[in-house]
Amino acid sequence: MHAVFAIARTTIGEAIRRRVLLVILLIALLLLVVAPGMNVLTARQSQTVLTSLILGVLQLSSAVIAIVLTVYMLPNEVERRTIYTILSKPVLRWQFLLGKYLGAVGALGLMMAMMTGTMILVFALVQRGASTDLLTGLARVPIMFFVQMCLLAAVAVFFSTFVQPVVNFFLSGGVYLVGTVFGSLFSTISENQNLPMVAKIGSNLIMWLVPNFAQYNVQNSVINQGSVIVSEQVYYAQMVIYGIVYISILLLAGMLIFDRREV
Repeated sequence: MHAVFAIARTTIGEAIRRRVLLVILLIALLLLVVAPGMNVLTARQSQTVLTSLILGVLQLSSAVIAIVLTVYMLPNEVERRTIYTILSKPVLRWQFLLGKYLGAVGALGLMMAMMTGTMILVFALVQRGASTDLLTGLARVPIMFFVQMCLLAAVAVFFSTFVQPVVNFFLSGGVYLVGTVFGSLFSTISENQNLPMVAKIGSNLIMWLVPNFAQYNVQNSVINQGSVIVSEQVYYAQMVIYGIVYISILLLAGMLIFDRREV
């Protein structure tokens, strides 16, 4: 595993040198500029809108970073021919792919941690009367977002083994959109007894193939104090296991494709 971790460390360094961390600064500035303007609303409206805003910005920014970090990983290595140097050493292809993924996840975790710290700081400054429980809940949501983005990064890594970066960007973004927004729609179609069997089979197939990203959107329990997740710790544990299983399947499939690919 030494080779895997060495590649992961190099990947994190490459991500930082690509100035992706500037995204963190832009997000922080956006929050600092927009958040104080919420004070024109009532206290409850201000807290609700601010919470929705900062969590939405965090999730969207993390999704973009996760895709951008991963769609160019393999193509850039092939284009710069550095992959030949690496693979000429005692490094197997699966080790290379796993190392690149772990490096992307490490860089993503670093960026999300910085965004989360900025988010909590801004929220605490604007909402001076915010309770400790609320701030704790606000800090807990990004944990599920991180698992969600690790899953999205695995999707992008899988596609990067056989498609071009531009195509991969839209494919990964489309999978994320379907798994986040349209999951409930396909679930309704599959359960509707009045629809044709073909439509129900197609919906079930999409639900089986596309990761359910929507189940990681746990921000409603923080935004709406009346919304509570039953057995929260159990639910979080189940979602983490679900993510690990799906990520493992995607990486194994990507390794099989990459192992047979000519580079």
